[in-house]
Amino acid sequence: MRNEEIESSDDNDLPSSAPRVGRKYGPVVAHDNDPVVLEMSSFDHGSSSNSLNKVKTTFQPNAGAGAREESIPNDRGVNGEHKESKLELFGFDSLVNILGLKSMTGEPIPVPTSPRGHEDSSIAAQHPTTSSVVKSGTLMGVFIPCLQNILGIIYYIRFSWIVGMAGIGGSLAVVALCGLCTFLTAVSLSAIATNGAMKGGGPYYLIGRALGPEVGVSIGLCFFLGNAVAGSMYVLGAVETFLNAVPKAGLFRETITEVNGTAIAEPITSPSLHDLQVYGIIVTIILVFIVFGGVKMINKVAPAFLIPVLFSLLCIFIGIFVAGKDRPAVGVTGLSLRSFKDNWSSDYQTTNNAGIPDPNGEIYWHFNALVGIFFPAVTGIMAGSNRSASLKDTQRSIPIGTLAATLTTTALYFISAFLLGSVATREKLFTDRLLTATIAWPSSAIIYIGIILSTLGAALQSLTGAPRLLAAIANDDILPVLNYFKVADGSEPHIATFFTAFLCIACVLIGNLDLISPTITMFYLLCYAGVNLSCFLLDLLDAPSWRPRWKFHHWSLSLLGASLCIVIMFLISWSFTVVSLALASLIYYYVSIKGKAGDWGDGFKSAYFQLALRSLRSLGASNVHPKNWYPIPLIFCRPWGKLPENVPCHPKLADFANCMKKKGRGMSIFVDILDGDYHDCAEDAKIACKNLATYIEYKRCEGVAEIVVAPTMSDGFRGIVQTMGLGNLKPNIVVLRYPEIWRRENLTEIPATFVGIINDCIVANKAVVIVKGLDEWPNEYQRQYGTIDLYWIVRDGGLMLLLSQLLLTKEMFESCKIQVFCIAEEDSDAEELKADVRKFLYDLRMQAEVIVISMKSWDDKDTQDDSVEAFTAAQGRIKNYLSEMKERGEREGKPLMADGKNVVVNEQQVDKFLYTTLKLNSTIMKYSRMAAVVLVSLPPPPVNHPSYFYMEYMDLLVENIPRLLMVRGYRKDVVTLFT
Repeated sequence: MRNEEIESSDDNDLPSSAPRVGRKYGPVVAHDNDPVVLEMSSFDHGSSSNSLNKVKTTFQPNAGAGAREESIPNDRGVNGEHKESKLELFGFDSLVNILGLKSMTGEPIPVPTSPRGHEDSSIAAQHPTTSSVVKSGTLMGVFIPCLQNILGIIYYIRFSWIVGMAGIGGSLAVVALCGLCTFLTAVSLSAIATNGAMKGGGPYYLIGRALGPEVGVSIGLCFFLGNAVAGSMYVLGAVETFLNAVPKAGLFRETITEVNGTAIAEPITSPSLHDLQVYGIIVTIILVFIVFGGVKMINKVAPAFLIPVLFSLLCIFIGIFVAGKDRPAVGVTGLSLRSFKDNWSSDYQTTNNAGIPDPNGEIYWHFNALVGIFFPAVTGIMAGSNRSASLKDTQRSIPIGTLAATLTTTALYFISAFLLGSVATREKLFTDRLLTATIAWPSSAIIYIGIILSTLGAALQSLTGAPRLLAAIANDDILPVLNYFKVADGSEPHIATFFTAFLCIACVLIGNLDLISPTITMFYLLCYAGVNLSCFLLDLLDAPSWRPRWKFHHWSLSLLGASLCIVIMFLISWSFTVVSLALASLIYYYVSIKGKAGDWGDGFKSAYFQLALRSLRSLGASNVHPKNWYPIPLIFCRPWGKLPENVPCHPKLADFANCMKKKGRGMSIFVDILDGDYHDCAEDAKIACKNLATYIEYKRCEGVAEIVVAPTMSDGFRGIVQTMGLGNLKPNIVVLRYPEIWRRENLTEIPATFVGIINDCIVANKAVVIVKGLDEWPNEYQRQYGTIDLYWIVRDGGLMLLLSQLLLTKEMFESCKIQVFCIAEEDSDAEELKADVRKFLYDLRMQAEVIVISMKSWDDKDTQDDSVEAFTAAQGRIKNYLSEMKERGEREGKPLMADGKNVVVNEQQVDKFLYTTLKLNSTIMKYSRMAAVVLVSLPPPPVNHPSYFYMEYMDLLVENIPRLLMVRGYRKDVVTLFT
């Protein structure tokens, strides 16, 4: 690696006087009327970072190609004096001064968060900043935030009801199922989080970098919706708790006097739907104002919200053990074996919207529905990973803190299921939503305060975290529609906060906590499935970069976790599952269509790579069976002339390449050659390759671009035809444009180069397709009529026949018919040849009209005047060229030489070749003047003939034919008669 490659890849750093060898691809300049150029003008040719100590490289204009002066590394001391480097031999700065290794000194590294390039990183490198943020450890940075997010409203006001509905045994199964799901997800999260540094965005960042931008954005947006909806759940939980604690505060109170048609001793006051809506909207608006005014204060005070939660849990457990003794209440039996036995089995019932059993109710509860109600009580395991930027040791704190919080809360739920089922009657569990407050010691007010503070704190976290998640997705610049939510580094996402508040209020208007909870469950499960699938893919592929510090993981556990997430989704509600998956699929499709392409090194790219390697090995290096033969054209982009500055190859070459594929399947390799020295033209070649790749993408052609630097075109092509491709994925057809301008522009070097290319293809056993009339080749919107005429003269393995069939699959040629012209040497052979060809085409499942032309009939037909004139002119030019060669040989005392080698000229053979091409051209003009395209066998260059002569033969063959393909097959069959 050279110093200049480390410090910059931008040609703007080079002096304007630097020499350029070979054809130059200049920087792209946008033109208003050229969509190709507009597309290509978006290139980023790199950016230089001047923040590091560089090794300056200077090109001397008058020195040789290899004359370069490298200054001493700019390693300055305090007084600005140069220090001598002991590693000057290696040409590098000190190891710790290289951008990629800055982390060895503990200095922050600006890492791009999206595939937008490295502009941000280079800017940050120019202005290094030191962070004064206090880093958190495992306890305060991961364990407590996870614990605070996991323990919430569901435990306080729904868990006792779930125990009553499902029984102790059923509730234990619910807790086990949900706990296993989150535990496996936490294991997968630990593995991914310890495989490198994490940026903002939490699970979106993890999934996006593992499964690609499309999957990351689709699941990330669903997770954002889950967080926004969760905010409304916390608000409704706080409001419901407040109205239960202070019934008189209700504006629209509802009183229930019967349960399952039986009168109860004490009427039950239930919060009204309208009360929940009114108070919920008011609380949400207040929280939004707090978020706008005091986000930093909330982050500082956030751990304090956990104190009332922990204290209230202590009061609940003390109250369970003393219940029924010093504070008797109706339905509270205290810890009782009889209550345990009565409440062990399930008792699923129909309830009203408030959850009170009612035979005329609208909701029937079952195990699956209870899983949907309870699952939000185990979410929150991502809280630690969301705070990765503020952790001292991310790769140690996230696994330990997350798994500890998951196991702690799961154990708490198991114990609570046993205790709550043993402390009250079934009816009490059904009717008292706030049983935890009823049995709490010393006062239920502590529980009310704890519930309200914990839910409001969780709601604040949702209204604070969800906008930042949306802003992180927007800042990655994948979806243009999200540009409104972009924020600068360190700024508050105000627009995203407004949008989150709007969604939260919309869900608050629903007013039913039991309907909102399954919606949150679906979004969280979808996110957890994405985390598990990410770990499964990365673990299964086991790329060299997959080296997580957390070793206790296996791809089978991740697959089990992902499967469990999907199973739970369908258990809860197949309709909600279908809607959530459809939403994620729509977002995925929208991102794939409208999103900006980016490469984050995701697992799918690794999977594609390994699949390609496996497929390549399975193909082997033996000959491909004709049934499996695909054209892999090598499109030679050399223009035989000049093209506009910003157009890397002829505009119609990509259109023709698409015609050689069936339904777009196949690969084309577009190659070009830069004349010059590789060291001087390497950067030009990179820029030219980018230009060519963008042009191919603009033309919607599946292919790759390659640029080769070589001293001459012949040397470059000879290297390409020998080395391009791997195994059986090497190009098998060379496509190039016929040099129609060689005589008009007096380009005397073209004949030798053109003939050399054809001979190289013959030696390398590559098929050749030469396109004449490329300027007139139709695009996909220009429908052609008439015929596709094949002049099948020599055996070519069926390549010409196959090309004609591929042309018919294109919309532009689908209205055409195929005519096959065969040349018979004797009249007596015509009928037999025609029958054989018809039978052959029938066996090949090809429909075509067969026409046989006798060579003897050529002499009986009148040749057109323009063809005769071309023939006479070609004879004259060849005689003049031959006489010049003879004079040169006599003058130098050497035998006849052309193209740097000895030649033997038989004038009678030259006239014969001219006559043959004249008659073939006349036949084509007679029968195929109105053909959409003509295909003819390409004659090989005669041995020991000057390349100039061959060009004269070819010029006479293609004379006045507007659109012609000259095809030469190779020593392999590409079609077969057998099934």
